[in-house]
Amino acid sequence: MIIFKNISKIYPPDIVALKNINLHIKPKEFVSIVGRSGTGKTTLVKILVAEEPPSKGQIIVGGWEITNIRESEVPSLRRQIGVVFQDFKLLPKKTVFENIAFALEVCGTDRIKIKEVVPQVLKIVGLTGKEDRYPIQLSGGEQQRVAIARALVHRPKILVADEPTGNLDSINTREIVDLLLKINEFGTTVVLVSHNREVINSINKRVVTLDNGTVISDQKFGKYFL
Repeated sequence: MIIFKNISKIYPPDIVALKNINLHIKPKEFVSIVGRSGTGKTTLVKILVAEEPPSKGQIIVGGWEITNIRESEVPSLRRQIGVVFQDFKLLPKKTVFENIAFALEVCGTDRIKIKEVVPQVLKIVGLTGKEDRYPIQLSGGEQQRVAIARALVHRPKILVADEPTGNLDSINTREIVDLLLKINEFGTTVVLVSHNREVINSINKRVVTLDNGTVISDQKFGKYFL
């Protein structure tokens, strides 16, 4: 599903963010990428979603080599990769329904399809009945559920969650992690980026640990040991 071959990322003049990363993430896997702040986790995500190119190496997603992807092809890639961030990135003046629908509208999806898909993803994330609420009327956990629903509208093969529980309390954190596990059970490959020790240790799935831009550990049923 995802292959990093000798991936390095160097920012001018000589800041090494990633060095010779080799990773193979299989379809339907749940993989946590962990490490302290500044170890290269976010850079890895940016390369995966073609926000930035690698300085060296090769990256393949679903059999598609995206190392030197053309700008015109990036939207197609991002429909295959749903991304969830720490800060939700919801539009404050749009309702829950409108926030989710917007991700379809920008791709030219017709209204009939939008009215079909939005309720489906709302049901998956447990927000049926809250379609008309605005972000300010939701808890942090509910806002993150909206963000996850928005990431699922294109039925992506991969869901990348970059510190999705960073702004949440322990109860909402557990609910979001359980939701990610549920999405994984549906067959979606999930890549969770986190430095939350309790979250990682509760999942009991594969853990890849980065330190100083390199992979120092890759455990099938891992723990956060830094």
